[in-house]
Amino acid sequence: MTTAAIIVAAGRGTRAGGDLPKQWQGLAGQPVLAHSLATFAAAPGIDRVLLVIHPDDRDRALALGSGVELVVGGTSRDASVRNALEALAGSGTSRVLIHDGARPMLTQGLIARLLAALDHAPGAAPAVAVTDALWRGEGGKVVGTQDRTGLYRAQTPQAFHYDALLAAHRGHPGGAADDVEVARAHGLDVAIVEGDEDNLKLTFPGDFARAERLLKERRGMDIRLGNGYDVHAFCDGDHVWLCGVKVPHGKGLLGHSDADVGMHALTDAIYGALALGDIGTHFPPSDPQWKGAASHIFLRHAVEMIAQHGFKLANADVTLICERPKIGPHAAEMRRVLADIMGVDVARVSVKATTSERLGFTGREEGIAAVATAALVSA
Repeated sequence: MTTAAIIVAAGRGTRAGGDLPKQWQGLAGQPVLAHSLATFAAAPGIDRVLLVIHPDDRDRALALGSGVELVVGGTSRDASVRNALEALAGSGTSRVLIHDGARPMLTQGLIARLLAALDHAPGAAPAVAVTDALWRGEGGKVVGTQDRTGLYRAQTPQAFHYDALLAAHRGHPGGAADDVEVARAHGLDVAIVEGDEDNLKLTFPGDFARAERLLKERRGMDIRLGNGYDVHAFCDGDHVWLCGVKVPHGKGLLGHSDADVGMHALTDAIYGALALGDIGTHFPPSDPQWKGAASHIFLRHAVEMIAQHGFKLANADVTLICERPKIGPHAAEMRRVLADIMGVDVARVSVKATTSERLGFTGREEGIAAVATAALVSA
């Protein structure tokens, strides 16, 4: 038994505002479509996922990654669905789920309920019973009431036996609001499955804010910790750069960039929290453009990655390990500089120092080491 999911995303919806069709706008750091695509991809029982797109959106669709089959949509929703159904003809597909691309809050539980319902009916669709009082209005005034008994708010995905739905679409004149209307016109029974109040369809700008809140509640607080460690040897010079501060000293630090050991450790801690490698991954020492580069370039890039991945910095802690120079007189300025680079309150940044009790390379004053920890929380 093969089950395919079809996500309809060829529309140009404008009521949601923005410069892009709503299904391509950002939601929690990803395009709206990416959320339902990920749910289908991880759902047991779903074998294929087809995405129906407008021709102008092909590049955006390809950027979503592999595993998604693209189908060009038609001039209406039902025409788009039929294009996808025809694309499945002869593939051995037995069941199909049709989902609106503007519904990002899909859950695997809802998918499971729909598939179970297809064991007993040719079609099944989720719905939520209407519980509010219903009015009829005219000219901005209430002119009557409407009995809500037996009324439901329809949702997607809507699930069907593939052959039955394909025959229904082939025989339909077009203009249907959804696939349940097409199926019923063909004489198919459609079972009502318990829907989900959170399975909202993004229609107006305010819907995006609600979806953001729901996604955060669903995911809970995501906390990431990263550690960084760096070492630089002393060389000839009259100063060292430590945590963005130029500290007078009888020696310099040897490195491909400015050798700011504290800032390097902190940058690696952030990359580590995001599982994005280290400084060398993003700024290879083999690349001559980074020769002598100021380390704030690396730290700012790491901080940009924090926001791009949906996090914010909770706090950062840097420990410098050396006999000399003495860090205490400069620690407050180091905290201020790091906080400014990272765009956070200085209270979230700690810089401190210790010695190695004259042991090891730092004890012999051959170089400086630094360790750092960064804590990130979901934004």
